[in-house]
Amino acid sequence: MLVRVGANKTAEPVPSQLSELGRAFWSECKYRGGSKLFKEAEPASHVYQIREGAVRTYKQLSDGRRQIGAFHLAGDILAVENCETHRFTAEAIVDTTVWIAKRRSLFARLAKGDIPAANNVRDLVTRTLEHAENHILLLGCQNSLEKVVAFLLEIDRRLGHPDVMVLPMTRRDIADYLGMTVETVSRSLSVLRDERILSFRGTKQREIVLHDRSKLAERATSV
Repeated sequence: MLVRVGANKTAEPVPSQLSELGRAFWSECKYRGGSKLFKEAEPASHVYQIREGAVRTYKQLSDGRRQIGAFHLAGDILAVENCETHRFTAEAIVDTTVWIAKRRSLFARLAKGDIPAANNVRDLVTRTLEHAENHILLLGCQNSLEKVVAFLLEIDRRLGHPDVMVLPMTRRDIADYLGMTVETVSRSLSVLRDERILSFRGTKQREIVLHDRSKLAERATSV
């Protein structure tokens, strides 16, 4: 379910250039976890910027399986590609706040020569492309443990190397992102825990403490 709280509502800054894009044509919306921002094949008329929370984009395959293409975190932009319809479904993983703008309005502003806005949109789109490239490289890892290690390194980097890495996504999400089973993801995490590279906090084990990032990086290429 989505709750619209009105345009131009002040929000705490996120670690990106979002606030530099201007707020005149943005609306702030809140989605509860599990709610869809948009569905695959729906008209692509808006651009979304994540202010708080997390979003997964995915395709539902013909055999019923789900392939997650990307995780979007605070500071990311999505649905900016120039397509008539959405290529993926976007769903809030947890309670999420986004800024939404009509794509036509955004592009019109850029066409008028707003250089700072154009540069910021370019940077945000570049970041999205980097995430996509990293996902391709990640799927090319040789085995399951390498994939899980590469995923942890990516999320740790995107979250700014926190003391405690709080994953918004479930192990099912991670499995569908990596093209693995939940059991294989869990076994790989257990191997890293047994090697004391990481430990878990909380009953859901979605809070991870990385004790040795150097050793974790070594495991990305040594298994």
